[in-house]
Amino acid sequence: MSVTIGRVYDDVPPGVTRVLVDRLWPRGIRKGDPRIGQWCKAVAPSTQLRQWYGHDPAKFDEFARRYRAELGGGEQAQALAEIRELAAAGDVELVTATKDPDHSEVPIIVGEL
Repeated sequence: MSVTIGRVYDDVPPGVTRVLVDRLWPRGIRKGDPRIGQWCKAVAPSTQLRQWYGHDPAKFDEFARRYRAELGGGEQAQALAEIRELAAAGDVELVTATKDPDHSEVPIIVGEL
């Protein structure tokens, strides 16, 4: 089992289950695109948190703290459990459309697995 991080626009590695973890559908990608795999928008940060953060690296530590709190309950906790099950069954790549995956929700999700 391995969990890696990628961008939705990258090529799909062989033998990997890809999971899009953004709340919004990525621009320029049609529904059914094979680069997506599964879409697990329920695990994404809330709209309020996402808009507050605005992908500002200076806010990342506070964003991570708030997002971890969100992952502790509700539909986000259930979605995280589903990703854990996928990861237990094989290699998973969590993907995002953001230009800076290192300052997105993805590394936080990986840390919670």
